[in-house]
Amino acid sequence: MNDLTKQKCVPCEGGDFSALNQVEAEAMLGNDAVHDWTLSYDAKSISQKFIFADFKHALEFVNKVGAIAEEEGHHPDINLMDYKFVEITLSTHAIGGLSNNDFILAAKINAI
Repeated sequence: MNDLTKQKCVPCEGGDFSALNQVEAEAMLGNDAVHDWTLSYDAKSISQKFIFADFKHALEFVNKVGAIAEEEGHHPDINLMDYKFVEITLSTHAIGGLSNNDFILAAKINAI
């Protein structure tokens, strides 16, 4: 598969985009850059939990994810819990499911 970290997210609003189905999403998760993300039961999102040594490092990670999301124009749901746990959930809200953008952003988050 292509190197997802070198791809750019593309706007989905107003375009002719449809959400990936479960088989397509599972195939995307076969890419080494995103294999550690988990597909939701309805195949409409992927998520991953990250653990850090302390709040400072978790917050630094969240800020880096935010910067990448702004650069890509694709924004995840970010949950910082119990001072050192961060859960990121990706879905393309404009199409009500997953798109290539979610996997591109997941790969870039993993590369942090």
